[in-house]
Amino acid sequence: MNRSWPRYTRGAQLPALLDERIMILDGAMGTMIQRFKLGEAQYRGDGMDLPPALQARLRDHPGEVKGNNELLSLSRPDVIRQIHEGYLAAGADIIETNTFGATTIAQDDYRMASWVREMNVASARLAREMCDRFSTIDKPRFVAGALGPTPKTASISPDVNDPGARNVTFDQLVAAYEEQVEALVEGGVDLLLVETIFDTLNAKAALFAIESCFERTGECLPIVVSGTVTDASGRLLSGQTVGAFWASVRHVRPLAVGLNCALGAALMKPYVQELSRIAQDTFISCYPNAGLPNPMSETGFDETPADTSRLLHEFAAQGLVNIVGGCCGTTPDHIAAIGRSVQGAEPRRGPFRHYV
Repeated sequence: MNRSWPRYTRGAQLPALLDERIMILDGAMGTMIQRFKLGEAQYRGDGMDLPPALQARLRDHPGEVKGNNELLSLSRPDVIRQIHEGYLAAGADIIETNTFGATTIAQDDYRMASWVREMNVASARLAREMCDRFSTIDKPRFVAGALGPTPKTASISPDVNDPGARNVTFDQLVAAYEEQVEALVEGGVDLLLVETIFDTLNAKAALFAIESCFERTGECLPIVVSGTVTDASGRLLSGQTVGAFWASVRHVRPLAVGLNCALGAALMKPYVQELSRIAQDTFISCYPNAGLPNPMSETGFDETPADTSRLLHEFAAQGLVNIVGGCCGTTPDHIAAIGRSVQGAEPRRGPFRHYV
């Protein structure tokens, strides 16, 4: 790829690797956590050999914590290790930290905003530990620090009767993301993944926070930005087209830009094609859901590993992608099948690539 990448302090191998082959991202974290069928007591770490101070905090915390998946990095690290191990054994090159909702804004729902820093550090260290265990010279593994969208949006009113109302400000989002980024970097991630973006203004707050942290600390990690097209309109929830979304985030010179969640690969394809056409100075990522929701299936979605991998094979065969993986409903079996389906396929080159 003919572009000058930033001088990365971590993850410096990634541009060259992505120019050589399609890399594999892991699959769903929430889907795999659900398989453990954890109750309130398990979310509080009952029966685990945890530090006494942590045990006391978990025991005494007011309110229900079941469903707070990010807490499991502290209360049930065995579960998170096992999930990471499954994806790495399936062939994932990149695994995400268990930090999708590990911001003060999201953790306010559980009255756990004060736990955010340690959640992120612990999650990053768990992923780092497992990646280091699986890495080889021929197949290095990488940790992506996951930054989710938060349950509050800066662009959309929470009140249908007051279009101008907002329940979060840009500055509040920046502060929340800065705390998360600093902790993820401290924990040892190789890159940062701003994902499942339904509001580009939220994403811009995350990107501003990342750049501020880099400037303050001297660190510089690759950034991957992944938007979410919510329906057949081809727009993010905040109203932007794929092209407008790319125009809004390209200033951070991301390592890759792509799409994830909301749609299966079949419905996502035209938007990936559009990104591949217009984002000419970066790599392209794609990690769709396992099709449409299906409560009768084991994963809650209707696509088998064979289905999802066949569709992503088509993306690879058409030269659209550099990173592929899975979102909601995908499992290590999906990731293994995806890896096999794109093995040997040429990575997306694009019109910017010139051969001598």
